[in-house]
Amino acid sequence: MPKLKISIVSYLNSKVFVKGLIPDANAEFDISLDIPSVCATKLQNNTIDIGLIPVAMIPNIPNATIISDYCISATGAVNSVFLLSNSEIKDIHTIYLDVHSRTSNALCKILVKEYWNINVEYRNRTEDIISLNPGEAFVLIGDRTFDQIGKYLTQLDLSEEWFKYTNLPFVFAAWVANKPITDSELLSFNEYLKNGFNHLNEVIEENYLDYFDVEDYLKSKIEYNLTEQKQKAINLFLEKLSSTRAN
Repeated sequence: MPKLKISIVSYLNSKVFVKGLIPDANAEFDISLDIPSVCATKLQNNTIDIGLIPVAMIPNIPNATIISDYCISATGAVNSVFLLSNSEIKDIHTIYLDVHSRTSNALCKILVKEYWNINVEYRNRTEDIISLNPGEAFVLIGDRTFDQIGKYLTQLDLSEEWFKYTNLPFVFAAWVANKPITDSELLSFNEYLKNGFNHLNEVIEENYLDYFDVEDYLKSKIEYNLTEQKQKAINLFLEKLSSTRAN
């Protein structure tokens, strides 16, 4: 029987999943580490069977089904998804988007339109960190944000801004399949994910940073359980995303 092909986001916030799946699960699964947008593209192109994908991509994947009660989410500040600028939010007219994640870009666009109420032009960014002119801002996500915290006049945590706007948590990524997975495969897959949390302290020790509180991030900021409230948040986000695209 062929191995299930699985793509995992390679960021710190998913290392606990990696810990559970690699190497113990290598006999059952063919696993690759990717940035969020690549995870989604692989599932969309049917080159993998399961992916930890940005929730904004779920409507674009035929037969997409969330298959696990684990996810990458936060209630309030997540501390790794930001809009950064040296101008106040009311003065921002240009936003450079992050090619690593469609969800964070979409979240930013929703907040721009519905919460911050500003008019901006969007541009794609090819470099991680850019020099900003007055009125410019950029979305930055993941591990690349850790050494940028505190360096900008405006530092808006997009998950925290979403919570202020909706009073709901935000789900950045979920485990999604695009084809039927057997009950035994699902049980095995979720057991491996669960096992990763038995090694959370090891993950924290292995990824220590002297300029960022990894323990606080993984234990207090990132939330891994996909609850009913978080499913409600996904539905609201996708509803708003559809409306934003329609306009």
